Amino acid sequence: MSKANSSNLDVKINKFISGILMATVISLSGCATTKDSEQNLSTNKDDPYENFNRKVFTFNDKVDDYVAKPISDGYKWVTPQLVQTGVFNFFNNLKNINVVINDALQAKFAQSAQDTGRLAINTTLGLGGIFDVAKHVGLEQNEEDFDQTLAVWGVSHGSYLVIPFLGPSTVRGVPGAAFDTAANPSTYIGFPIMAAALLNTRATAEGSLQFIDEAALDPYIFTRESFLQWRDNLATDGKSQTSNDVDDLDNELLADDKDTAVKPGLPINVSKAEPTKDKKTNPSVSLEAETKELEKTSKSLSDTTKSLDNATQAFENADSKIDKLKKSKK
Repeated sequence: MSKANSSNLDVKINKFISGILMATVISLSGCATTKDSEQNLSTNKDDPYENFNRKVFTFNDKVDDYVAKPISDGYKWVTPQLVQTGVFNFFNNLKNINVVINDALQAKFAQSAQDTGRLAINTTLGLGGIFDVAKHVGLEQNEEDFDQTLAVWGVSHGSYLVIPFLGPSTVRGVPGAAFDTAANPSTYIGFPIMAAALLNTRATAEGSLQFIDEAALDPYIFTRESFLQWRDNLATDGKSQTSNDVDDLDNELLADDKDTAVKPGLPINVSKAEPTKDKKTNPSVSLEAETKELEKTSKSLSDTTKSLDNATQAFENADSKIDKLKKSKK
């Protein structure tokens, strides 16, 4: 073999080895990128299994599109609205058995008595719950389940889960759903009744599902956050939402204080700057000031209303006197 051919062969071998090394580097970097993206996808502390949950969410969405939705649309098309309402009321009344049990487990004895009365009235006067008679006598529907009971007992909701065919849940919600299913009489009536209950539930949720698909940029995140907030709101009887609203109000007021703060370099009066400092360190001062402003506005509106009432009364008296004068002249 000539020296030139040997040199060409060495060059080809070097290029071949370089190509293999380059391909290996690209492959490894691609794997690392994929791994990093998967890790970044699961940054939410309540959703450590987001990769798996998204796959199940997509699967459930396809099942809903091709199976549940067509059947639900057919049900709504052939069933009059009055019958749909009756079916909903019937299964809702059966659910009140779960509500009464969980009322007692949460030591809500007054509410338990109220929900027992609701169940009794709708079962008797409402013909097995087909008609919601209790609502018209002031007994509103309460939402209590074993998931909320576990929350009252101090059990954390745990990780967010998406269960095949069933949808959103949490680690705490799985045993909660099992208990509620066992306590619901419709579970033991038979599969046709259970199928009717599921069908009715899907038909009732049509508007919400359509809203999520049309309005949410990421339906998965929208569903997850809405579900967790809804469950937290139920578990705390609305106290968590109220607390969040107050915190948001405080943050807005603090932000307003920052916006109105005097910029460096401008002459200020120390006596006038003190209240701003107090408001920043104590949000309650700001809230008190806002409350006083509302009271002043309310009082002003009340005074205006009284003035209008007095003016109206004066016009009525004047009109009455004019009528009397006309009658006397006749």
